[in-house]
Amino acid sequence: MTPWQLRQAARALRSGSVIAYPTETVYGLGCDPLNPYAVETLLTIKQRPMSKGLILIGATLEQLLPYINVTDEPLLQKLQASHPRPTTWVVPARPATPAWLCGHHDSIAVRITSHPLAAQLCAVFGGAIVSSSANPARLPPARSALTVEHYFHDRLEVILHGGTQTGQPSEIRRLLDDRIIRGR
Repeated sequence: MTPWQLRQAARALRSGSVIAYPTETVYGLGCDPLNPYAVETLLTIKQRPMSKGLILIGATLEQLLPYINVTDEPLLQKLQASHPRPTTWVVPARPATPAWLCGHHDSIAVRITSHPLAAQLCAVFGGAIVSSSANPARLPPARSALTVEHYFHDRLEVILHGGTQTGQPSEIRRLLDDRIIRGR
């Protein structure tokens, strides 16, 4: 991936577009989490109800801090720890976190991405991005750029090409009690 392609993707995110990119697990659809129009567009093309909430990924914990209400140092360390499988954490959301990200919940799902391209994208964008599996409702998540193109045709501004690492969706756990919501 060239720096120019990453800058183009970040520019598309800033302009309110939805893009696709590889993650540790499957291809993701992403947008600027603070742009309600972009989030609505993502939910529409994915055919996902807003009530379910969304996942945010960041390259660092600092990129996720504006959205999460976690101050306990051991819990923050758990968020940053390396895990054998990509882990998305459901954490208490800050009161100011937009409802379009949390859905009908008082929590938000977040992950510090270990995928080099996704992390670079967040770094160039300058913050966390929405990360929802790249598939319309009831279809399997895309594991290649070709599948993303098949699913969404010309509805995405940018598709970053690259490999995924595991091919399985991330494990989702609640940070406060370690309960598995989606996993093994």
